[in-house]
Amino acid sequence: MKCRLFALCCMLWTASAFATTRKAVFIIVDGVPADMIERLNTPAIDEIAGRGSFDRAYTGGEVGGYSQTPTISAIGYTNLLTATWMNKHRVDGNSNLKPNYNYWTIFRIAKEQPKDYKTAIYSSWTDNRTVLLGEGKPETNYLKIDYVCDGYDLDTKRFPKKEKDLHIFDIDELVAQQAAEGIKKDAPDLSWVYLWYTDDAGHIEGNGAFFDEYTLKADRQIAQIWEAVKYREANFDEEWMVVVTTDHGRTENGHDHGGQSERERTTWISTNQAVNRHFHDGQLAITDITPSICRFMGFEVPQDVLWEQDGMPFVGPVDIANMKTSPYDDDIILSWDCLNPNAEVTIYAATGNQFQTGGKDKWIKLDTVPASDRSYRIKGLPASSFYKFVLQTPHNHLNRWVSR
Repeated sequence: MKCRLFALCCMLWTASAFATTRKAVFIIVDGVPADMIERLNTPAIDEIAGRGSFDRAYTGGEVGGYSQTPTISAIGYTNLLTATWMNKHRVDGNSNLKPNYNYWTIFRIAKEQPKDYKTAIYSSWTDNRTVLLGEGKPETNYLKIDYVCDGYDLDTKRFPKKEKDLHIFDIDELVAQQAAEGIKKDAPDLSWVYLWYTDDAGHIEGNGAFFDEYTLKADRQIAQIWEAVKYREANFDEEWMVVVTTDHGRTENGHDHGGQSERERTTWISTNQAVNRHFHDGQLAITDITPSICRFMGFEVPQDVLWEQDGMPFVGPVDIANMKTSPYDDDIILSWDCLNPNAEVTIYAATGNQFQTGGKDKWIKLDTVPASDRSYRIKGLPASSFYKFVLQTPHNHLNRWVSR
Protein backbone atom coordinates (compact mmCIF):
# COMPACT_ATOMS: atom_id res chain seq x y z
CA MET A 1 0.00 0.00 0.00
CA LYS A 2 2.80 2.43 0.93
CA CYS A 3 4.60 1.63 -2.34
CA ARG A 4 1.46 2.38 -4.39
CA LEU A 5 0.89 5.65 -2.52
CA PHE A 6 4.48 6.74 -3.12
CA ALA A 7 4.19 5.93 -6.84
CA LEU A 8 0.93 7.87 -7.02
CA CYS A 9 2.55 10.93 -5.40
CA CYS A 10 5.35 10.81 -7.98
CA MET A 11 2.84 10.59 -10.83
CA LEU A 12 0.80 13.49 -9.48
CA TRP A 13 3.93 15.62 -9.04
CA THR A 14 5.05 14.89 -12.62
CA ALA A 15 1.60 15.56 -14.07
CA SER A 16 1.19 18.84 -12.20
CA ALA A 17 4.47 20.13 -13.66
CA PHE A 18 2.78 20.56 -17.04
CA ALA A 19 -0.53 22.01 -15.84
CA THR A 20 0.39 25.73 -15.94
CA THR A 21 3.32 28.03 -16.52
CA ARG A 22 5.52 27.90 -13.45
CA LYS A 23 7.36 30.86 -11.97
CA ALA A 24 9.34 31.39 -8.77
CA VAL A 25 10.37 34.23 -6.49
CA PHE A 26 12.55 34.04 -3.40
CA ILE A 27 12.78 36.81 -0.83
CA ILE A 28 15.68 37.22 1.59
CA VAL A 29 14.83 39.26 4.69
CA ASP A 30 18.26 39.97 6.13
CA GLY A 31 19.23 38.85 9.61
CA VAL A 32 15.93 37.87 11.25
CA PRO A 33 16.28 34.89 13.62
CA ALA A 34 13.66 32.16 13.63
CA ASP A 35 12.43 32.85 17.15
CA MET A 36 11.40 36.38 16.13
CA ILE A 37 9.25 35.15 13.24
CA GLU A 38 7.69 32.55 15.53
CA ARG A 39 6.98 35.13 18.25
CA LEU A 40 5.66 38.00 16.12
CA ASN A 41 2.43 38.25 14.16
CA THR A 42 3.62 38.26 10.54
CA PRO A 43 0.46 37.99 8.39
CA ALA A 44 2.19 37.78 4.99
CA ILE A 45 4.78 35.19 5.97
CA ASP A 46 2.05 33.24 7.79
CA GLU A 47 -0.37 33.35 4.84
CA ILE A 48 2.34 32.10 2.48
CA ALA A 49 3.08 29.26 4.89
CA GLY A 50 -0.65 28.60 5.20
CA ARG A 51 -0.64 27.63 1.53
CA GLY A 52 2.41 25.44 2.05
CA SER A 53 4.51 25.27 5.19
CA PHE A 54 6.94 26.96 7.61
CA ASP A 55 9.80 25.53 9.60
CA ARG A 56 13.15 26.34 11.07
CA ALA A 57 16.22 25.78 8.92
CA TYR A 58 19.94 26.28 9.39
CA THR A 59 22.89 28.01 7.81
CA GLY A 60 26.61 27.84 8.60
CA GLY A 61 27.47 24.41 7.25
CA GLU A 62 28.61 21.64 9.59
CA VAL A 63 30.03 22.91 12.88
CA GLY A 64 33.63 21.81 13.14
CA GLY A 65 33.54 20.21 9.69
CA TYR A 66 35.02 21.10 6.33
CA SER A 67 31.84 22.98 5.36
CA GLN A 68 31.62 25.23 8.45
CA THR A 69 30.62 28.63 7.12
CA PRO A 70 30.46 32.05 8.85
CA THR A 71 26.93 33.34 9.42
CA ILE A 72 27.49 36.54 7.46
CA SER A 73 25.14 38.13 4.94
CA ALA A 74 26.80 37.81 1.51
CA ILE A 75 27.95 34.34 2.47
CA GLY A 76 24.38 33.41 3.35
CA TYR A 77 23.04 34.73 0.04
CA THR A 78 25.63 32.66 -1.81
CA ASN A 79 24.80 29.56 0.23
CA LEU A 80 21.27 29.94 -1.15
CA LEU A 81 22.21 30.93 -4.70
CA THR A 82 24.61 28.02 -5.27
CA ALA A 83 23.19 25.41 -2.86
CA THR A 84 26.74 25.01 -1.52
CA TRP A 85 28.71 26.06 1.56
CA MET A 86 31.72 28.35 1.69
CA ASN A 87 34.27 25.57 1.15
CA LYS A 88 32.96 25.47 -2.41
CA HIS A 89 31.63 28.90 -3.40
CA ARG A 90 34.51 30.73 -1.59
CA VAL A 91 32.53 33.86 -0.66
CA ASP A 92 33.99 34.50 2.80
CA GLY A 93 32.64 37.91 3.86
CA ASN A 94 30.82 41.03 2.70
CA SER A 95 33.72 42.69 0.87
CA ASN A 96 36.62 41.81 -1.45
CA LEU A 97 34.51 38.93 -2.75
CA LYS A 98 35.92 36.36 -5.14
CA PRO A 99 33.22 33.75 -5.80
CA ASN A 100 34.13 30.48 -7.43
CA TYR A 101 31.77 30.67 -10.40
CA ASN A 102 32.29 27.00 -11.20
CA TYR A 103 29.53 26.47 -8.64
CA TRP A 104 26.60 27.75 -10.66
CA THR A 105 23.99 30.02 -9.12
CA ILE A 106 20.32 29.32 -9.72
CA PHE A 107 20.30 32.26 -12.14
CA ARG A 108 22.94 30.67 -14.34
CA ILE A 109 21.06 27.37 -14.17
CA ALA A 110 17.94 29.18 -15.37
CA LYS A 111 19.79 30.88 -18.21
CA GLU A 112 21.43 27.65 -19.39
CA GLN A 113 18.03 26.02 -20.03
CA PRO A 114 16.87 25.41 -23.62
CA LYS A 115 13.89 27.67 -22.94
CA ASP A 116 14.45 31.43 -22.59
CA TYR A 117 13.61 32.02 -18.93
CA LYS A 118 13.35 35.67 -17.89
CA THR A 119 15.07 36.62 -14.64
CA ALA A 120 14.87 39.59 -12.28
CA ILE A 121 16.63 41.03 -9.25
CA TYR A 122 15.18 43.64 -6.89
CA SER A 123 17.89 44.67 -4.47
CA SER A 124 19.73 47.55 -2.84
CA TRP A 125 23.24 46.23 -3.46
CA THR A 126 24.63 46.16 -6.99
CA ASP A 127 27.15 43.55 -5.79
CA ASN A 128 24.36 41.01 -5.42
CA ARG A 129 24.07 41.06 -9.20
CA THR A 130 27.52 42.00 -10.45
CA VAL A 131 29.62 40.00 -7.99
CA LEU A 132 27.58 37.22 -6.38
CA LEU A 133 25.68 36.36 -9.56
CA GLY A 134 28.61 37.44 -11.72
CA GLU A 135 26.54 39.17 -14.38
CA GLY A 136 28.45 39.75 -17.60
CA LYS A 137 31.52 37.77 -16.57
CA PRO A 138 33.06 35.16 -18.88
CA GLU A 139 33.21 32.77 -15.88
CA THR A 140 29.38 32.78 -15.77
CA ASN A 141 28.99 32.47 -19.54
CA TYR A 142 28.15 36.19 -19.64
CA LEU A 143 25.06 35.81 -17.49
CA LYS A 144 22.47 38.51 -18.16
CA ILE A 145 19.63 39.43 -15.78
CA ASP A 146 16.59 40.61 -17.72
CA TYR A 147 14.95 42.95 -15.18
CA VAL A 148 17.25 44.89 -12.85
CA CYS A 149 16.28 47.20 -9.98
CA ASP A 150 19.29 47.75 -7.75
CA GLY A 151 22.17 50.04 -6.81
CA TYR A 152 20.16 52.31 -4.53
CA ASP A 153 22.75 52.13 -1.75
CA LEU A 154 24.96 54.28 -4.00
CA ASP A 155 22.24 56.89 -4.68
CA THR A 156 22.97 59.34 -1.85
CA LYS A 157 20.92 62.12 -3.45
CA ARG A 158 17.73 60.11 -3.55
CA PHE A 159 18.45 58.32 -0.29
CA PRO A 160 20.52 60.64 1.97
CA LYS A 161 21.74 59.10 5.18
CA LYS A 162 19.27 59.15 8.07
CA GLU A 163 19.52 58.48 11.79
CA LYS A 164 19.62 54.75 12.57
CA ASP A 165 20.29 54.13 8.86
CA LEU A 166 16.59 54.55 8.13
CA HIS A 167 17.45 55.55 4.56
CA ILE A 168 18.04 51.80 4.08
CA PHE A 169 14.45 51.17 5.10
CA ASP A 170 13.39 53.73 2.48
CA ILE A 171 15.36 51.76 -0.09
CA ASP A 172 13.60 48.55 0.97
CA GLU A 173 10.25 50.27 0.54
CA LEU A 174 11.18 51.08 -3.06
CA VAL A 175 12.62 47.62 -3.69
CA ALA A 176 9.42 45.93 -2.46
CA GLN A 177 7.27 48.29 -4.54
CA GLN A 178 9.33 47.64 -7.66
CA ALA A 179 9.28 43.89 -7.06
CA ALA A 180 5.50 43.88 -6.69
CA GLU A 181 5.05 46.01 -9.80
CA GLY A 182 7.56 43.95 -11.78
CA ILE A 183 5.95 40.65 -10.85
CA LYS A 184 2.46 41.98 -11.61
CA LYS A 185 3.45 43.47 -14.98
CA ASP A 186 6.46 41.52 -16.29
CA ALA A 187 6.07 38.22 -14.39
CA PRO A 188 9.74 37.15 -14.59
CA ASP A 189 10.21 33.39 -14.44
CA LEU A 190 12.76 33.66 -11.61
CA SER A 191 13.09 36.63 -9.25
CA TRP A 192 15.24 37.49 -6.23
CA VAL A 193 14.01 40.15 -3.81
CA TYR A 194 16.43 41.38 -1.15
CA LEU A 195 15.26 43.38 1.92
CA TRP A 196 18.13 44.84 3.93
CA TYR A 197 16.99 47.01 6.82
CA THR A 198 16.07 44.29 9.33
CA ASP A 199 19.76 43.44 9.63
CA ASP A 200 20.62 47.07 10.38
CA ALA A 201 17.80 47.28 12.94
CA GLY A 202 19.30 44.33 14.79
CA HIS A 203 22.84 45.70 14.67
CA ILE A 204 21.73 49.12 15.92
CA GLU A 205 19.24 48.24 18.66
CA GLY A 206 19.51 44.48 19.27
CA ASN A 207 16.51 42.58 20.60
CA GLY A 208 13.61 44.86 21.42
CA ALA A 209 10.71 46.92 20.19
CA PHE A 210 12.67 48.66 17.41
CA PHE A 211 13.87 45.40 15.83
CA ASP A 212 10.36 43.95 16.17
CA GLU A 213 8.80 47.01 14.54
CA TYR A 214 10.95 46.85 11.44
CA THR A 215 10.56 43.10 11.11
CA LEU A 216 6.80 43.66 11.03
CA LYS A 217 7.30 46.41 8.44
CA ALA A 218 9.34 43.97 6.35
CA ASP A 219 6.39 41.57 6.52
CA ARG A 220 4.20 44.33 5.09
CA GLN A 221 6.70 44.76 2.27
CA ILE A 222 6.51 41.02 1.62
CA ALA A 223 2.73 41.36 1.55
CA GLN A 224 2.98 43.64 -1.50
CA ILE A 225 4.95 40.99 -3.37
CA TRP A 226 2.61 38.22 -2.24
CA GLU A 227 -0.40 40.19 -3.46
CA ALA A 228 1.27 40.56 -6.86
CA VAL A 229 1.82 36.81 -7.02
CA LYS A 230 -1.81 36.14 -6.13
CA TYR A 231 -2.87 38.59 -8.83
CA ARG A 232 -0.84 36.71 -11.43
CA GLU A 233 -2.24 33.35 -10.36
CA ALA A 234 -5.81 34.67 -10.39
CA ASN A 235 -5.58 36.31 -13.82
CA PHE A 236 -3.08 34.22 -15.78
CA ASP A 237 -2.42 30.53 -16.31
CA GLU A 238 0.48 30.57 -13.84
CA GLU A 239 1.54 28.75 -10.70
CA TRP A 240 4.10 30.46 -8.49
CA MET A 241 6.53 29.14 -5.93
CA VAL A 242 7.26 31.72 -3.24
CA VAL A 243 10.07 31.22 -0.74
CA VAL A 244 10.71 33.69 2.07
CA THR A 245 13.80 33.17 4.19
CA THR A 246 16.68 34.86 6.00
CA ASP A 247 20.42 34.57 5.52
CA HIS A 248 21.46 34.13 9.17
CA GLY A 249 20.25 34.44 12.75
CA ARG A 250 21.77 36.59 15.49
CA THR A 251 23.67 36.44 18.75
CA GLU A 252 21.72 36.15 21.98
CA ASN A 253 21.40 39.94 22.40
CA GLY A 254 20.41 40.44 18.76
CA HIS A 255 23.22 42.85 17.88
CA ASP A 256 25.64 40.62 16.03
CA HIS A 257 26.13 37.49 13.92
CA GLY A 258 28.91 35.61 12.17
CA GLY A 259 29.61 32.80 14.63
CA GLN A 260 28.29 29.30 15.14
CA SER A 261 25.96 29.73 18.11
CA GLU A 262 22.61 28.02 17.74
CA ARG A 263 20.71 31.31 17.34
CA GLU A 264 23.16 32.61 14.72
CA ARG A 265 22.81 29.38 12.74
CA THR A 266 19.04 29.04 13.04
CA THR A 267 17.11 30.45 10.11
CA TRP A 268 13.65 29.69 8.70
CA ILE A 269 11.80 29.07 5.45
CA SER A 270 8.20 29.95 4.55
CA THR A 271 6.83 28.65 1.25
CA ASN A 272 3.45 28.45 -0.43
CA GLN A 273 4.19 25.04 -1.97
CA ALA A 274 3.39 21.64 -0.50
CA VAL A 275 6.53 20.21 1.06
CA ASN A 276 7.95 16.73 1.50
CA ARG A 277 9.12 14.86 4.56
CA HIS A 278 12.57 16.44 4.50
CA PHE A 279 11.14 19.92 5.18
CA HIS A 280 10.21 18.92 8.72
CA ASP A 281 12.99 16.44 9.55
CA GLY A 282 15.12 18.93 11.49
CA GLN A 283 17.79 19.10 8.77
CA LEU A 284 16.28 21.76 6.52
CA ALA A 285 18.99 24.15 5.28
CA ILE A 286 19.30 27.37 3.32
CA THR A 287 21.11 25.30 0.67
CA ASP A 288 17.85 23.39 0.03
CA ILE A 289 16.11 26.39 -1.56
CA THR A 290 17.82 26.34 -4.95
CA PRO A 291 17.31 22.57 -5.50
CA SER A 292 13.65 23.02 -4.55
CA ILE A 293 13.08 25.88 -6.97
CA CYS A 294 14.94 24.02 -9.71
CA ARG A 295 12.69 21.01 -9.22
CA PHE A 296 9.53 23.12 -9.14
CA MET A 297 10.55 24.93 -12.32
CA GLY A 298 11.67 21.75 -14.08
CA PHE A 299 15.21 23.04 -14.62
CA GLU A 300 17.69 20.51 -15.96
CA VAL A 301 20.93 20.81 -13.98
CA PRO A 302 24.11 19.32 -15.49
CA GLN A 303 25.21 16.31 -13.47
CA ASP A 304 28.61 17.74 -12.53
CA VAL A 305 26.93 20.92 -11.22
CA LEU A 306 24.13 19.00 -9.52
CA TRP A 307 26.45 16.61 -7.69
CA GLU A 308 28.26 19.55 -6.09
CA GLN A 309 25.05 20.97 -4.59
CA ASP A 310 24.94 20.40 -0.83
CA GLY A 311 21.18 20.96 -0.58
CA MET A 312 18.28 18.69 -1.50
CA PRO A 313 14.72 19.49 -2.62
CA PHE A 314 12.01 20.03 -0.03
CA VAL A 315 9.31 19.67 -2.70
CA GLY A 316 8.51 16.48 -4.59
CA PRO A 317 9.72 12.97 -3.78
CA VAL A 318 13.06 12.32 -2.04
CA ASP A 319 14.66 9.03 -1.02
CA ILE A 320 17.54 9.67 1.38
CA ALA A 321 18.92 12.43 3.61
CA ASN A 322 21.64 13.28 6.13
CA MET A 323 24.72 11.63 4.65
CA LYS A 324 27.61 10.95 7.02
CA THR A 325 31.14 9.57 6.55
CA SER A 326 33.15 7.65 9.14
CA PRO A 327 36.72 6.42 8.62
CA TYR A 328 37.13 2.79 9.74
CA ASP A 329 40.73 1.53 9.72
CA ASP A 330 41.67 1.88 6.04
CA ASP A 331 38.03 1.90 4.93
CA ILE A 332 35.26 4.51 4.95
CA ILE A 333 31.69 3.92 6.08
CA LEU A 334 28.99 5.97 4.40
CA SER A 335 25.62 6.29 6.14
CA TRP A 336 22.30 7.99 5.43
CA ASP A 337 18.71 8.29 6.58
CA CYS A 338 16.24 6.28 4.50
CA LEU A 339 13.10 8.18 3.47
CA ASN A 340 11.96 5.68 0.83
CA PRO A 341 12.74 2.01 1.61
CA ASN A 342 11.89 1.03 -1.98
CA ALA A 343 14.67 3.15 -3.49
CA GLU A 344 18.14 2.03 -4.46
CA VAL A 345 21.31 4.01 -3.76
CA THR A 346 24.14 4.07 -6.30
CA ILE A 347 27.47 5.01 -4.76
CA TYR A 348 30.14 7.02 -6.59
CA ALA A 349 33.61 8.18 -5.56
CA ALA A 350 36.20 10.60 -6.96
CA THR A 351 39.78 10.86 -5.76
CA GLY A 352 40.31 14.51 -6.63
CA ASN A 353 38.50 17.82 -7.05
CA GLN A 354 39.01 18.93 -10.62
CA PHE A 355 35.56 20.55 -10.67
CA GLN A 356 36.71 23.25 -8.25
CA THR A 357 39.12 24.61 -10.84
CA GLY A 358 36.86 24.16 -13.85
CA GLY A 359 37.79 20.60 -14.77
CA LYS A 360 35.91 17.31 -14.82
CA ASP A 361 36.05 14.84 -11.97
CA LYS A 362 36.53 11.14 -12.75
CA TRP A 363 33.71 9.42 -10.89
CA ILE A 364 34.02 5.74 -10.05
CA LYS A 365 30.80 3.77 -9.67
CA LEU A 366 31.28 1.56 -6.61
CA ASP A 367 28.00 -0.25 -6.00
CA THR A 368 24.21 -0.09 -5.85
CA VAL A 369 22.44 -1.05 -2.62
CA PRO A 370 18.95 -0.73 -1.11
CA ALA A 371 18.31 2.60 0.57
CA SER A 372 17.00 0.63 3.53
CA ASP A 373 20.56 -0.61 4.21
CA ARG A 374 21.30 2.90 5.55
CA SER A 375 25.08 2.41 5.33
CA TYR A 376 27.84 1.08 3.10
CA ARG A 377 31.45 0.20 3.90
CA ILE A 378 33.89 1.17 1.15
CA LYS A 379 36.95 -1.03 0.91
CA GLY A 380 39.97 -0.87 -1.36
CA LEU A 381 39.70 2.74 -2.52
CA PRO A 382 42.49 4.06 -4.74
CA ALA A 383 45.14 5.77 -2.63
CA SER A 384 44.41 9.47 -2.14
CA SER A 385 44.46 12.11 0.57
CA PHE A 386 41.08 13.44 -0.59
CA TYR A 387 37.82 11.83 -1.70
CA LYS A 388 34.42 12.99 -2.84
CA PHE A 389 31.42 10.69 -2.49
CA VAL A 390 27.96 10.91 -4.05
CA LEU A 391 24.91 8.85 -3.18
CA GLN A 392 22.47 8.91 -6.11
CA THR A 393 18.86 7.69 -5.93
CA PRO A 394 15.96 8.09 -8.38
CA HIS A 395 14.77 11.30 -6.69
CA ASN A 396 17.76 13.01 -5.08
CA HIS A 397 21.46 12.84 -4.35
CA LEU A 398 23.74 13.54 -1.38
CA ASN A 399 27.46 14.36 -1.41
CA ARG A 400 30.30 14.59 1.04
CA TRP A 401 34.07 15.17 1.15
CA VAL A 402 36.64 13.17 3.12
CA SER A 403 40.25 14.26 3.71
CA ARG A 404 42.80 11.78 5.06
